Amino acid sequence: MSLGTAAGPGTRTGREPGPTATPPQRRTLTLRQRVWRERWTYTFILPGALFFLVFAYVPMLGNIVAFQDFSPFRGFARSPWVGLDNFLTIFSDPEVLTALRNTLVIAFLQLIFAFPAPIALALLLDSLLSRRIKRLVQTVVYLPHFLSWVIIISVWQQVLGGGGLVANLLSDWGVVGFDAMTNADTFKPLVVAQGIWKDIGWGTIIFFAAIAGIPQDRYEAAAVDGASAWRRIWHVTLPGLLPVTTLLLILNLGSILTVGFEQLLLQQPMVGADAAQVLDTFVYFRGVLGGEWGVATAAGLLKGVIGTVLVLGANRLAKRFGGEGIF
Repeated sequence: MSLGTAAGPGTRTGREPGPTATPPQRRTLTLRQRVWRERWTYTFILPGALFFLVFAYVPMLGNIVAFQDFSPFRGFARSPWVGLDNFLTIFSDPEVLTALRNTLVIAFLQLIFAFPAPIALALLLDSLLSRRIKRLVQTVVYLPHFLSWVIIISVWQQVLGGGGLVANLLSDWGVVGFDAMTNADTFKPLVVAQGIWKDIGWGTIIFFAAIAGIPQDRYEAAAVDGASAWRRIWHVTLPGLLPVTTLLLILNLGSILTVGFEQLLLQQPMVGADAAQVLDTFVYFRGVLGGEWGVATAAGLLKGVIGTVLVLGANRLAKRFGGEGIF
């Protein structure tokens, strides 16, 4: 008799599976228990959530004014409803059309020139070999961000104004009448240049972080393959910056029609409303100063709707081209 047949009926062979161990059952926590477990996380989130709730979401309820002949003395409840009359007033008012045209032109110039400026500066500073020079340049270009628009415009007035440095130098050479700060024809490029000078250094912070996150072995592999410095920037650095650039571009499209209220309000008396009137200043003059709350709120609501549509469209377009988008 072989050994395989000598085993009794109660003998377990090596091929037979043993009893399986039952995995421990995880206890399902209730919502209250999960919140209590993560209470410190919610404690840190609470101030930011309250900030957006009080200053962003609660004020959105005021958009009801766009459909009313609102008066602060009557309040929301007793102000008469006018339907879409305020929006019809917007599209038939030549001042609104002028403000919309100026807003779109400035927004387009900012998108073309101001948005890529921090990227170019970050690439330039990253190529510097001297860390001391790099830190010095970073400090210098960061400083204007912390200055108010009153100081910024005063500085530009002292340089490019009628009695400024450039005008005095040109007058010594026989050229008189130079005053870039009051020239309505060049005002929009001037606004974009002021914004770049003020915020270009601050905008490079995110792109510096993105460049630092690119693996160094990619640069080493490109150098081994014989790629020049420009080739490494084009094939390694720029693709590494693409996700961050796409994210910031989509977010900036949401506020693309917000082209700088304080900056334009301070310079409007010098160049006139035809050149410096934008949607934000229109809302201020017609709503806050003029008392046409319904028309001003309708203009602001229209601006918000356009920004929302642009964000949704850009996000879908980014996903269609293989990007991640923001949601």
